[in-house]
Amino acid sequence: MFAVTRLRTGDGDDAALATAATELLAALAARPGFRGGELGRSADDPSLWALVTRWDGVGTYRRALSAAEVKIAGAPVWVHALDEPGAYLPVDNDSAAVDRS
Repeated sequence: MFAVTRLRTGDGDDAALATAATELLAALAARPGFRGGELGRSADDPSLWALVTRWDGVGTYRRALSAAEVKIAGAPVWVHALDEPGAYLPVDNDSAAVDRS
């Protein structure tokens, strides 16, 4: 499964968000089931960011979010989070996914 957390920054919050997200990704990487993650910034709206992570499953993702070190590292990131669903299950359909690697 993958998780997408969209974030919105205000004036002057960009560097702090990027630093905090890097620390959060390190905390998440230490949790069982973590497969990878990255932070990106919208090409069309520089105040909009996305934190995308990949997991073995919904259970490992939710357990990771419950870990104390993740809650601590995540607090300065999640204050910027938009309130919307973020956990997604890949569609098992060859026509729905394209791997360009």
